[in-house]
Amino acid sequence: MAEKRDYYEVLGVSKGASADEIKSAYKQITLKWHPYKHVNDSEEEKKKAEEIFKEASEAYSVLSDPDKKAKYDRFGHAGVDGQGAPDFSNINFEDIFGGSFGGFSGFGGGLNDFLNNMFGGGFGRRGGQPQERVFRGRDIRTRVKLTLEEIAKGVEKEVSIERSEPCPDCDGRGTKNASDVQTCSHCHGTGQEQRVTQSIFGQTVAYTTCSHCGGTGKEIKNPCRSCGGTGVVRKRVSVKVNIPAGVENGMQLTVTGAGHAGQWNGPKGDLLILIEELPHPYFMRQGKDLFYTHTLSVTDAMLGTEVTVPGLDGSFKVKVEPGTQSGTIVRLKGHGMPGLKNYTGSGNGDLYVKFLVWIPRKLSKNEKELLEGIRNNESFRPNLNRDDRDLFEKMKENF
Repeated sequence: MAEKRDYYEVLGVSKGASADEIKSAYKQITLKWHPYKHVNDSEEEKKKAEEIFKEASEAYSVLSDPDKKAKYDRFGHAGVDGQGAPDFSNINFEDIFGGSFGGFSGFGGGLNDFLNNMFGGGFGRRGGQPQERVFRGRDIRTRVKLTLEEIAKGVEKEVSIERSEPCPDCDGRGTKNASDVQTCSHCHGTGQEQRVTQSIFGQTVAYTTCSHCGGTGKEIKNPCRSCGGTGVVRKRVSVKVNIPAGVENGMQLTVTGAGHAGQWNGPKGDLLILIEELPHPYFMRQGKDLFYTHTLSVTDAMLGTEVTVPGLDGSFKVKVEPGTQSGTIVRLKGHGMPGLKNYTGSGNGDLYVKFLVWIPRKLSKNEKELLEGIRNNESFRPNLNRDDRDLFEKMKENF
């Protein structure tokens, strides 16, 4: 038998690594090598993934347990070997991944159940004691469309959604009488059946969804007619959502506990709000900064003038210097978008005004004669030796 590698080496952490660092390292290995990622690979690749995953799981099962870790740090493998097959009971994948691998309904609804089925027993189970299952409601995703003005000030929106609500006729129990809710006699409330198997690691226990209760761990006598025993009914509701100033297109906000209600008074899921920023008729946005284009006549650009520029917080008078070139940009500091708290900083961005010079397409005879008379004047000849690259050139990627 090949000599076991050092557990710290397996996880790629130092001996002084904290519990969070060990957990994070194991999570990264699991994301890459757990068998669900390799179900369509060749047999050789499947075997490689299984070996790496099992080695990492064995290392984590020791280093995540303070007592075992202390023994391993003092005596090495000798301090934890000789205790039978690796003990995965302290590995709760749904805790490590925050439920993000849920949805394996064929294996009881979670990653622990999926891995128990794949490898045989132990994942996320402590001492084999029956545990009452809690059914968290699903999350709800919806979009909220916002104008730039609403984003600049922050706004309260009322969102209409259809979600599962606790059944009012049975108070979410699934039956009108609490005594009619009983623990499944087949699985004793665990929602799973177990079978003992032999593997290369010794005797293990595999878990599958209870065929008697469908994985709920409960038996409902005299189910409620309104909800069919599920404890929830569908209902359209309105939820008020406070949108903070400074959000950006594509951001997602979470309203905790505003999602679907869980079965049998389980905790509610969350409402996930995806921000959709509507196009603005005047402004283009880049983070906290706004960009606006103003067209000048040739004479205004040559002689200088004063123009009115719109802003989200009112209009502004902007001086146009004589000889302003097409593409010149003027910066109005602090008149852009507000920063999103704890994300983009608290200060406002800037408003950039780009001037374009409009050239007339048609001229009258008198206008042509007037311009011909000054065509060759020195002032009307472009200075090709200029080396004053303006702000527009420096920021043209924003346009």
